[in-house]
Amino acid sequence: MPSDCTFNEFVLKFSNVNGSGSASANLLCAKALFRMGLPVTPKNIFPSNIQGMPTWYEIRVSEAGHLARRDGIDVMVAMNPQTYAKDIAAVVPGGAVIYDSTWPRTFDRKDIEVLGIPLARLCAEHWTDLRQRQLFKNIVYLGALARQIEIDGEILETLIAEQFKNKPALIEPNIKAIEIGRAYARDHFTTRLKVRARKATTAVGKILISGNEAAALGAIYAGATVAAWYPITPSTSLIEAFARFAGRLRKDPRGKLRAAIVQAEDELAAVGMTVGASWNGARAFTATSGPGISLMSEFVGLAYYSEIPLVIFNIQRGGPSTGMPTRTQQSDILACAYASHGDTRHVMLFPGDPGECFELAADAFDLAERLQTPVFVMSDLDIGMNDWVVDALSWDDDRQFDRGKVLSAADLDEIGDFARYRDVDGDGIAWRTIPGTHPTKGAFFTRGTSHTETGAYTEDGTINAQNLDRIARKIEFASALMPAPAIHNVSEKSRLGIINFGATDPAVREALKALAGQGHGINHLRIKAFPFGPEILAFVERHDYLFVVEQNRDAQMRHLLIAEAAIPAHKLIPVLSYDGMPLTADFVRTAILRILSDDQRIAATSATPITAA
Repeated sequence: MPSDCTFNEFVLKFSNVNGSGSASANLLCAKALFRMGLPVTPKNIFPSNIQGMPTWYEIRVSEAGHLARRDGIDVMVAMNPQTYAKDIAAVVPGGAVIYDSTWPRTFDRKDIEVLGIPLARLCAEHWTDLRQRQLFKNIVYLGALARQIEIDGEILETLIAEQFKNKPALIEPNIKAIEIGRAYARDHFTTRLKVRARKATTAVGKILISGNEAAALGAIYAGATVAAWYPITPSTSLIEAFARFAGRLRKDPRGKLRAAIVQAEDELAAVGMTVGASWNGARAFTATSGPGISLMSEFVGLAYYSEIPLVIFNIQRGGPSTGMPTRTQQSDILACAYASHGDTRHVMLFPGDPGECFELAADAFDLAERLQTPVFVMSDLDIGMNDWVVDALSWDDDRQFDRGKVLSAADLDEIGDFARYRDVDGDGIAWRTIPGTHPTKGAFFTRGTSHTETGAYTEDGTINAQNLDRIARKIEFASALMPAPAIHNVSEKSRLGIINFGATDPAVREALKALAGQGHGINHLRIKAFPFGPEILAFVERHDYLFVVEQNRDAQMRHLLIAEAAIPAHKLIPVLSYDGMPLTADFVRTAILRILSDDQRIAATSATPITAA
């Protein structure tokens, strides 16, 4: 065994062609490493066309628990000759590349190990069907890789049996392909690679799940029965997961589905259906991405002004316009905060991983009904479509749905006068009824035009202004209901802080640990919701400067903090990444060190000694 061998801290990358059937093999690799007890960070980097373009799949393995993407590839499985130059350049010195040597070639790198495996020839020797040859080539390279980095073979075989349990005829040939790769590596390579996997316990008890799957399950547990949608990357898999879960968990004793999943003709129709179902008393939602938000804005304004609960999952992607459909960004912050024309202000929830997608999905329905307003769950492609390692999801079976201020038939009999838009309690939230509650009482007109407290039409500007003020008051009240931010103080004396939200969190936490090792004690706050609560204002007050990490060009969260929390602009220093790739800790660390180097006032602030771990 080489003395410089590294266990359980490395990055694998698979370079393939979209449509080649490689996704299953690459996912098997990630799952096998996870089953060995190792935290893994798989990132699927794929094109927005259907077939034929380059695609990559990265797996970071970190027994230390670092879950951010990391630049620098330790082992590259290069299966696409069109991207050889780019792929080989990404391998770190001392790393390795595996390629299909059926067509031998020389790579201009003397500082890496090159393992040529004649994959196409091996598959031609064992399979006659052309498609099978292509598909099993992926499994053969997985077998060779598994042997070279010591992935547990029994785990791989178990995973294959699970994957093809409904197609048992495919189990044996897939195991055969694994063994072909193993045997070739055993017979032709005298040493293993310098990075290895061995069983650990860091990931024991955790699960591997995507944010869209977790959000869909959260909607199920929250009691959602209606999903109206129009297909758009990267939100489609959320609806597909909801349909799959509903097929198991939303059936009556006779097997009839007790849910409606409706594919509309466009995003505008989808959100209109959602508003209608919510108005009628169902827990309903839609899922979309940036272009869909643009189209949905008119109905969002209707729900805001007529005070109808509405839940929208926004799985953000690169923009503007069609932008980069299969790349991640956090660039819809301002669009959702103020969606629609006129004076609007909307609730937003920011999950940091799939575990929080599950939790905040359930919270979104309670908040939408409690506040009678739209609620946006602001996920993104990185969280939504990639698998993440998180704690096992949990649910309190005693939890009761918060339907808000809904009057029953008995309530309507007791009160003498019902006015749909009257603020009885002083919190800005009026009482509502659900259609069919009472045969004679509780009816009202739902209007998108200006209206009185009873729902009657009016063009009295004073009444309209009062209505707008009442709605603003309930959104202010909403800050007390929002999930609190996550705060980690490395030093009570530090005058430097960092603010982030969403999928940037693993990179930020890893970067902060590295910066602390270099003597820079920076406190940390992760935003989970808007409107902002008092904890955020208190955190800002304690610090002279705060780095605001975002994945967009225009520092949208920074703008929101300045506009909505009246934070002086000079205190908020933007750290921005918007290339569409998941954020790395090295980017955050390098950006902060560069700022400290360039600005002596901030550098002087960062000199505070670290007094607490």
